[in-house]
Amino acid sequence: MPADPMSGAEANGHPPSRQHDDESNTRTAHHNNSGLEIDMKPTEKTQHSLTIGRRSFLGGAAALGVGAGLAAPAIITRAAATETSSIIALRDHDLPFIATEETYTTDELIALNAINDDHVEYLKETGLAELGPGRIGAMDQAGINVQILSAHTPGVQDLAGQEGIDFAYRLNRMIATGPMVTYPGRFRAYATLPLQDPAASADELERAVREDGFVGAMTNGFIGKKFLDHPDFEPLLARAEALGVPIYLHPGFPPKEVFDIYYRIMQPGYNDEYQDYILSGSGYGWHQEVLTQCLRLIMTGVFDRFPKLQMIIGHMGEGLPFYYERIVGDLGDTTERSLNKPIGQYFNDNFWYTTSAFFQDELLHLLLRYISVDRVMFGTDYPFADMKQGTDWFRAVDLPREAKEKIAFRNAEKLFGIKV
Repeated sequence: MPADPMSGAEANGHPPSRQHDDESNTRTAHHNNSGLEIDMKPTEKTQHSLTIGRRSFLGGAAALGVGAGLAAPAIITRAAATETSSIIALRDHDLPFIATEETYTTDELIALNAINDDHVEYLKETGLAELGPGRIGAMDQAGINVQILSAHTPGVQDLAGQEGIDFAYRLNRMIATGPMVTYPGRFRAYATLPLQDPAASADELERAVREDGFVGAMTNGFIGKKFLDHPDFEPLLARAEALGVPIYLHPGFPPKEVFDIYYRIMQPGYNDEYQDYILSGSGYGWHQEVLTQCLRLIMTGVFDRFPKLQMIIGHMGEGLPFYYERIVGDLGDTTERSLNKPIGQYFNDNFWYTTSAFFQDELLHLLLRYISVDRVMFGTDYPFADMKQGTDWFRAVDLPREAKEKIAFRNAEKLFGIKV
C-alpha cells in the first residue's frame, strides 16, 4: 500500500487539490500497491495550506458566533467558557508533554511508497523528513519534551522478503544513531517492522528494543489481506508481550477488494478530488478499520492467550467512545462463553488511547466516560497536525491537574518506561 498522501483527518492530509480551469495540467494515473488507481496532477498550492486557511476562518467565525445562529446568551456563555479555559491554560502552562504519535520519513521511504512525483513533492513539503533543528524548534515552541517517532504509513510492511527486513533495519538504525543520539532525551521511537515476515518482525522488534532503546512497534492497518489477529502473527504478539512493549495500531489503506466494495466511486463527476481514496482513508475508512481490528483482536481471544499484551490506538479512540455502549451491549452476551472477561474490560486492560489530531474537548470527555484516565496519552500527529495547537488546546481542557498530568506525560512514562 502507498504512503498516505492525504492524512486528512489527521489535520492536513488531503492531496494537492485539482485545479478546474481550462489550463490545468494533464492528470496522471497510478496504481498503488493495493491496486487502487489514483488520479493526480500538479497544483500550485497544497490542500494543507488551504485547510489551515479554512480552519483559521472557521475558528474566528465560531468565536464570534458568526453564521452559527447563536443567540446572545449562547455567545455570552461561550465567552465565559473561553475565559475559564484561559484561566485553566495559565494554571497548566508548565505541563510537560510526551507526544506519542509523531511521524517521520526518509527519501528512501518516500521513493518506496509515493504515488507519483506530485506526491513526492507533497511529502517533502510537510517536513516529515526533518529530524533536526526545525522539528526541535517546533517542539520547543509547543512545549513538547519528547516525541515518539514512527515511520510514515505504511512503513515497509508491504515489502516482502529480505528487502523488507533490511529496509526496516536501516530505518530503525537511522533513528537510533541519528536524532536519538543528536538530541538526547528528545526522541524515542516505535520500531518499523517487515510484517510480511512475522518471525523476522518479532526478531527486529526485540533487537530494536534491546539494542536501540525503542519503546514498541507500529503497524499500519491491513497487512496484505490480514489483521494482527491472524494466527500468522502470533510470534510477533508473543514477543511484544514478553518484551513488555506495546504495538501501536495505526490505520492503513484497504486491499483492492475492500476498496471496491466499500469506497470506490464510479459516478462521473463525483470523484474529481480523490473522494473515494480519502473516504477509504483519513476521511472515514481508516478509523472504522482500526476499531474493527481492535474488536477482532478481542473476539478471537488474542488477549486471553496474551493477557499482558498492550495495544495503542490514536485519534481519540478511533470512534470507540461513540460505539462503546452498543459494542458492549450487543457483543457482551454473545462473547460471554468464548472470552475470559466481559468484552468491555479488554478496552481498559489491553488498550491505550491517544489524542492525536483530535483536539476536541467533547471527544476527550466522551472517551474518559468509558476509559480510565490512566489509559489516555497525549499525541499530536505531527506534522499532519500542529504541535502548538495541540498543546495549547490541552492546557485549556477543563480537567483536574492530576488527570492532565497523566494524559500529558505520566501515562506515557509508565507505559514506555521513560522519564521526561
